[in-house]
Amino acid sequence: MSLNLTTKLPLRALLSAATRAGPRRCAPAASLQKNAATTLAVVRRFWTSTPHAATPARQEHLVHDASNAGQLDGKPARHVAVNIDGDPRVFDTVFLRDSCTCAQCVNPDSKQKLFQTSDIPEDLEGACRTVVDKEKGWVVELVWKNDVPGYGVEHRTRHSIDWLRRALTTELELRGGVRSDERVLWDREIITKNNKWVDYKAYMAEDEVLFDALSHLNKYGLLFLKNVPDSEEGVVDIAGRIGTLKDTFYGRTWDVKSKPHAENIAYTNVFLGLHMDLLYTSNPPHLQLLHSLRARAPKGESFFSDSFHAAHTLHSRSAFHFRTLCTFPVTYHYHHDNHHYHYTRPTIELFPYPKYSEPTNLAIRNINWSPPFQGPFEARIGGENQSALRNYLSASNSFEKLLSSEENMYEYRLEEGECVIFDNRRVLHARRAFDASKGERWLKGAYVDDDVFFSKLRVLEERYKGNWIADGVTRPAVK
Repeated sequence: MSLNLTTKLPLRALLSAATRAGPRRCAPAASLQKNAATTLAVVRRFWTSTPHAATPARQEHLVHDASNAGQLDGKPARHVAVNIDGDPRVFDTVFLRDSCTCAQCVNPDSKQKLFQTSDIPEDLEGACRTVVDKEKGWVVELVWKNDVPGYGVEHRTRHSIDWLRRALTTELELRGGVRSDERVLWDREIITKNNKWVDYKAYMAEDEVLFDALSHLNKYGLLFLKNVPDSEEGVVDIAGRIGTLKDTFYGRTWDVKSKPHAENIAYTNVFLGLHMDLLYTSNPPHLQLLHSLRARAPKGESFFSDSFHAAHTLHSRSAFHFRTLCTFPVTYHYHHDNHHYHYTRPTIELFPYPKYSEPTNLAIRNINWSPPFQGPFEARIGGENQSALRNYLSASNSFEKLLSSEENMYEYRLEEGECVIFDNRRVLHARRAFDASKGERWLKGAYVDDDVFFSKLRVLEERYKGNWIADGVTRPAVK
């Protein structure tokens, strides 16, 4: 990683000097820029702040590093070097001050910051010493010069060595472009073998069962529940175990039934091709839930296809087609008397990665595919020398063949008392035509947003795995 300082000394010499100076240390980073003749002496005399009394409640937990005993020389600085695992690691004091979690800076109940980053003076300087906390282990304690207005000279900031080490690791992984991804790409054979059915009562009552179910849903994008009560509130209870339902112009829940003059093709009995819901909105729902209350009409089987699997296959066969689907704008709309939704997005959305780093995987974030709700194209639609639309036509044709190929689609007819949950930004769903004159087909539906789903998943990950994932980086549980 870049240490944001210039030095004429070899790195190995710096590390050797820091290691001999003691197992854990902190010092002004500028001291590491001195010449080779004085560096060893400076590093051995790593600076600590003037000793001060600890708060009574914590005093018994603090033990000074023995090699820090006595009054040492030093001056506050804008960068501080901390010895972590034998290496001098340099931190900007703005970062260390902004991350302070003392009760003066973060409300203990709400866990929200009580100051703004913009409140930190640009001439802020800090000085530190290392102490041992019986609860947190090695801790770097900082005092501030030119602190945030309103904070007195008694204000102290503490960061454990473990926390600083994790901060460095997270920064490196975020910059590296490598994403931790637990998703499993599937075709019909894989999902048939690995499909998961969860009992409703266990799902509702046991958090470990819920965690296993949501983890599977995150990996495969598809999950089934059985023995769901014959109640219109069943889907509300299932979604509520994850969090707040997404309310749309369809309502908190909605009925999938065949009816005359339907405002949505889903409310008919005709064949409905592979698609995703609400792509004409700025934040389409992450999860869709469908609870089968009546399944008495012949036919009406559901189909599911993993669009991520299709996209990866397309990339391996034609990188040009893949790039086309990442860049060509497709318009989706829903335009009726009382509702007018309109949004344009590419077929394939990738997670962003640093401009100075090539992605080490495809890092697909979302797929957008909903032909029934597609509007007229609004860009790259003409011109004798424009080939973009033709390129899109060719790429979308290849992609659709992968999506709808028999070996890539999973077919299942939902029976009464069963509920399917799927990732609406990944797993496409479709339906065969059915004969509404010979029986009722009634599904109760609901949506859950991505923020709600991942919040619940992270809470359970922290509880049962001791870590959680955000932005593709695995992080330890927050304590």
